[in-house]
Amino acid sequence: MTPFRATDPFDWPALLSLIRAEFASMEHRIDPPSSMHRLTPQAIAAQARTGEVWVIEHGQTPIACLFLTPQPPALYLGKLAVATSHRGQGLARRLIDTAATRARALGLTRLVLQTRIELTENHRLFAAMGFAMTGTTAHEGFDRPTSITMERALS
Repeated sequence: MTPFRATDPFDWPALLSLIRAEFASMEHRIDPPSSMHRLTPQAIAAQARTGEVWVIEHGQTPIACLFLTPQPPALYLGKLAVATSHRGQGLARRLIDTAATRARALGLTRLVLQTRIELTENHRLFAAMGFAMTGTTAHEGFDRPTSITMERALS
């Protein structure tokens, strides 16, 4: 199962279904709610045009994805999702490795992502892939940090 860059035409509704299914577990754990609720197939298609959308499929079904957005000197990673049925197979790592390859090809020097404060399992996952916490941010209207920023330098 090799990551590929998704472009039009693609089954954006199926990709949205994957993201919604895999982000559902955080629904009652994070505040404010995930931006996933505002995501539409059209918004994913726009991400594919203005940034990149990488997908891993099993047959014709998306089982993992990652959004990439150049923000020089970094490549921002968003909406990493792996189907529960395919976890533990290194798919997230494959997508992160793909992001590193893309960043280098674009002349960028690091990967950056944000994860919610409450999702400590994600903090550990990203730390195991070479990311380090570099800061915190608060969503509008919050007087406490709601997300942490993590970065990984590229050689």
